[in-house]
Amino acid sequence: MYRSLREEKVFKDPVHNYVHVQDEIIWALINTPEFQRLRRIRQLGTSYLTFHGAEHSRFSHSLGVYEITRRIISQFERSGYSGWPHEERLLALCAALLHDLGHGPFSHSIEEAFDMNHEDWTCKILVGDTQVAEVLRRVSSDFPEKVAAVIRKDYEKPIVVNLVSSPLDADRMDYLLRDAYFTGVNYGTIDMDRILRMLRPFQGRVVVKESGMHAVEDYLMSRYQMYWQVYFHPVTRSSEILLRQIFRRAKELHQQGYGFRFLPDPLPGLFERELTVTEYLLLDEALVQTAFMQWTNEEDELLGSLCARFLDRRLYKYVELDHIDMEMVDQLRSAFAQVGLNAEYDLEIDFPTDLPYDVFRPDDELKGKEILLLDRQDNLREISEVSDIVRSISGLHRGRCHLYYPKEKLEAVKDQLPQHIAQLFEV
Repeated sequence: MYRSLREEKVFKDPVHNYVHVQDEIIWALINTPEFQRLRRIRQLGTSYLTFHGAEHSRFSHSLGVYEITRRIISQFERSGYSGWPHEERLLALCAALLHDLGHGPFSHSIEEAFDMNHEDWTCKILVGDTQVAEVLRRVSSDFPEKVAAVIRKDYEKPIVVNLVSSPLDADRMDYLLRDAYFTGVNYGTIDMDRILRMLRPFQGRVVVKESGMHAVEDYLMSRYQMYWQVYFHPVTRSSEILLRQIFRRAKELHQQGYGFRFLPDPLPGLFERELTVTEYLLLDEALVQTAFMQWTNEEDELLGSLCARFLDRRLYKYVELDHIDMEMVDQLRSAFAQVGLNAEYDLEIDFPTDLPYDVFRPDDELKGKEILLLDRQDNLREISEVSDIVRSISGLHRGRCHLYYPKEKLEAVKDQLPQHIAQLFEV
């Protein structure tokens, strides 16, 4: 069983002012090694190389998601809304707190490099031989699996999943506010208090009172702007490319039997994709950056130069194109190879895309991927049916193509490149 703390614990938070912890289970979870590890994982991956203030961690974000979820549930319970299942309070709070438990170093960048999914690792940690699982089992023997079901989005009560994972959830609201605060931009400054007051539990879902539509429009526009101005910033994309190249080269060398001077556990298991939960939890940014620093002295010149570039922030330059096709890509790679450049590492092509909101169509089934407005007659309407603003940003948005390259290498061979290619790269 679980109990309330004899005295509430409070974290001072720059975004929410205070984070309130009232349950023994939540306090115990925060103090597990698995949750404390999140202090060593940056929330925004390599964005600190673009926005120098973006040093905040998955730990602080997870506390923020928990706090927003706690506030939503408290409002539901204070107002006596019949649609909220009171017995699910602790489950929702635990899922909110632990939703990012499986993130690895540099967050999404390492997922792309090794084709991993942090939610899969989160669920493994929740039900594995971990202190987090031990704490959760104090509630009941099946409680770890219930929390994992919420993370997987297949829990039997969608309203619990909605709080943590939906187009308008506690996760998105916290990262917009927190990332805007630490990057110093204004795009993510949403009226969260207004949104929270307008949320209602209704027919097994979390919906929005119709009068709160404009606050939700502002939230979706903020998300749209944050993606294109912060998350997809071309300098950040350059640092992510370098990071993936380092991992790719190190993995290639490992598979070739190369003798690293420095290769601490669990990196061999990471390269072989044979990590246990215990080994995975050893991965943090301190270990990875220590490896990068040591790899600058490796005999493999390519790996050493990539690591030095990343650590010293000598990122690839880029040019923007409105369009590029595979024929042109082949021409570029061929030209690079002919002048002695490494076409696999000295040229990267990036097509950023985003889906700000997936517009709902009348013949679609409700699947929790839409924002529903509740009118005075208790009728539900999907927001894009009502809002011109939401319709305008719905659907897939594709940015301009970016070509990334090491400028000094191209400048050294610019006289050997075909003129039209040299002009393309501004060298």
